[in-house]
Amino acid sequence: MGQLDSKVAIVTGSDSGIGRAIAIQLAQEGATVVVNYAHAQAKAEEVLHTIEKNNGKALVIQADVSQYQQVVGLIQQTVEQLGRLDIMVNNAGMEIHNSFLDYTEQQFDRVIGVDLKGAFFCAQAAAREMVKSKTAGRIINVSSVHEDIAMPKNAPYCCAKGGVRMMTRTICLELAPFNITVNNIAPGAIHTPIDADVEADPEKMAALLKEIPLHRMGQPEEIAKLALFLASDAAAYMNGSTYVIDGGLSVNTGGL
Repeated sequence: MGQLDSKVAIVTGSDSGIGRAIAIQLAQEGATVVVNYAHAQAKAEEVLHTIEKNNGKALVIQADVSQYQQVVGLIQQTVEQLGRLDIMVNNAGMEIHNSFLDYTEQQFDRVIGVDLKGAFFCAQAAAREMVKSKTAGRIINVSSVHEDIAMPKNAPYCCAKGGVRMMTRTICLELAPFNITVNNIAPGAIHTPIDADVEADPEKMAALLKEIPLHRMGQPEEIAKLALFLASDAAAYMNGSTYVIDGGLSVNTGGL
């Protein structure tokens, strides 16, 4: 018996990185998981095969979460094919590094579109379905320590993650009467493709590790275990909070 037997979960951006690990972890505990991707179909299929190889159940659905109609379609297809929706994990995210003075409108719109607008309307579409079917649902947003910590040359990303934090705090109040909880996971430096540029630069990597008290990057599987906990019955009373998982990075005062 898994902790999530008979539950249905959507994990956005689960073709790689943290999303991939969360999809695999939830499926291992009995959930039927929708593996969502925007562009990398082959990678999404690989996640599906990994889940099926471990005797789990999954489905691949393409949707760019920055496009409202595609978000609605993602939820509709899930319910049509699997009959219900219990867990919505808003994980899809991206960064475009540029100096604040040089950011273009197009770059800003792309980052905010995926990271904030996508999370907002995925949560809304999922919540509408949960309310309609009277499901005590879980919405889990994958934010970042950058909901709180500034990061130069990454302003739109920081804006988006700060927005996700306040979205979580606000919508949890509106959804509580329907027995739907909303929580945030804020990862620090995790070994994923989004941090590949840092890992490829020995100087940047050394500087980063110096900031992390545990002196290592986190693994996607470590985030996935937290997501599983928040999706499980053990977390039924947890609502409106951010759970930071960063090896102590965000409380490190450096030279003090």
